[in-house]
Amino acid sequence: MVYLHLATVLPCAFIGAWLLAAPKGTPLHKGLGRTYVVLIVFTALLTLGIPAEVGPRIIGHLGFIHGLSILVLVSIPISVLAARDGRVRAHRFGMLAVYTGGILVAGLFALAPGRLLHRWWFG
Repeated sequence: MVYLHLATVLPCAFIGAWLLAAPKGTPLHKGLGRTYVVLIVFTALLTLGIPAEVGPRIIGHLGFIHGLSILVLVSIPISVLAARDGRVRAHRFGMLAVYTGGILVAGLFALAPGRLLHRWWFG
């Protein structure tokens, strides 16, 4: 499950960075945005099945890092609806929160000592 998670989150990191930097509202932005949304939602759902290895477990196998997955699963529909309704500022804020929390912060936590990704990359 971790491999599948990495296979979906790594493209999100690159697509999301491009979406944040590139011109908005273009057909390319909209098309890549749809791809990003599908990948990031699938990624967030996958993470809910991966047990927390570091820190306290809150509910069953879920730890604090899983809160970032919940952030993604709540923020994505709100952000997509905001874009459809023309609420650009709300869309921008939501998607920036998803990228920052769901990819950057979660990625940093995943590289922390004691976590699987840290062991794979740093031994």
